[in-house]
Amino acid sequence: MFFKGSRYARTPEASMPGPDGHELHYKTTRFIEDAPATTGHIISGGERLDLIAYFYYRLPDRFWRICDANAVMDPSRLEQDVGRKINIPESP
Repeated sequence: MFFKGSRYARTPEASMPGPDGHELHYKTTRFIEDAPATTGHIISGGERLDLIAYFYYRLPDRFWRICDANAVMDPSRLEQDVGRKINIPESP
């Protein structure tokens, strides 16, 4: 359902009967794991989180690890905070 590197890839699935009798499959709640920072990064103008993730992990789709470590859902919130030091956790 989600690509291998997605933040939801390891979230358990569940199912329930739908109104027409067909089984409806869905992801359960994703709880954010502790992602202690191993380093910090100062946001400069024009930086994108996918490029920052590539720099640290060599995987641009791991931007969500940085979001989790900084308690944000929307990557653009971090990209707009020029001069802010963000936490960079280890890659899983």
